[in-house]
Amino acid sequence: MKTFSKVPAENHYRQICCNLCGSQKSELLWDFKAWAFVKCGNCGLVYQNPQPSAKELAGRYDSEYFNYEIENEDAFFHLMELGLKDVGLDAIERRIFVEGKADGEKPVFLDVGCATGRLIEHVGNRGWIGRGVEVCREAAEYGIRTRGVDISIGTLEEAAFEDCSVDVMHSSHLVEHLTSPNDFFKEASRIIKPGGFLITVTPDISGFQARMFGSGWRSAIADHMYLFSKKTLTKMLKKNGFIINKTISWGGLAAGSAPVYIKNMADKLAKALGAGDVVCILSMISD
Repeated sequence: MKTFSKVPAENHYRQICCNLCGSQKSELLWDFKAWAFVKCGNCGLVYQNPQPSAKELAGRYDSEYFNYEIENEDAFFHLMELGLKDVGLDAIERRIFVEGKADGEKPVFLDVGCATGRLIEHVGNRGWIGRGVEVCREAAEYGIRTRGVDISIGTLEEAAFEDCSVDVMHSSHLVEHLTSPNDFFKEASRIIKPGGFLITVTPDISGFQARMFGSGWRSAIADHMYLFSKKTLTKMLKKNGFIINKTISWGGLAAGSAPVYIKNMADKLAKALGAGDVVCILSMISD
């Protein structure tokens, strides 16, 4: 499936420093004329520089984006189901539901960047209190109206959840779109309970596809402000108080880029070697 990307006609970009280490030293990696990716000379984080403001970036997620989400809803949900299975959602549920019986309250599963709320509805049927955060108003209102799910419209910071109020927080293909993923993880560490989990899914620039295609990699797009590797994502999570539990990878070749039997072999190999197009890290806040 095609990744959503939208470059506004007028860009008001500003220079930034590295969001991981704060360094201003970087080297040009890929130049697309309308935007460019650089690599931090200190920690190796790859990011778009200059960048649009958070407000301008949020404005790209409009009715066009909503239609994209609706068209691909089933496929996206299927991929999230597979990812949650790989990361061990069943085991997480056994731990949290058993430990949570003492206070008689259902545990909270928060999906940030929840789009139309399909996953929130799903975890609600599994016994969680499902909550979501979504910056696209049309997508959020659709989920609220058609599924009756709890979605806060805006950013995670704007949702202003209480301290230690979330048992599991999930974000799939979100952190690469943010102007400050470090602030996002800082907020996540505030609202997740001690012993609670964070599931982060994002494209992996250290994976096979990125190395093979370079600037032609499908995730090197205008709407991605950051392109994490396993190493840089792990560093940012640890910086914000998270303990890494599990790192998994998937995606050897994009659909349609090779015959099905070759893609299937590439996918299995990439997953076994941890060299997939996407990385998923399960982390937690210490008890």
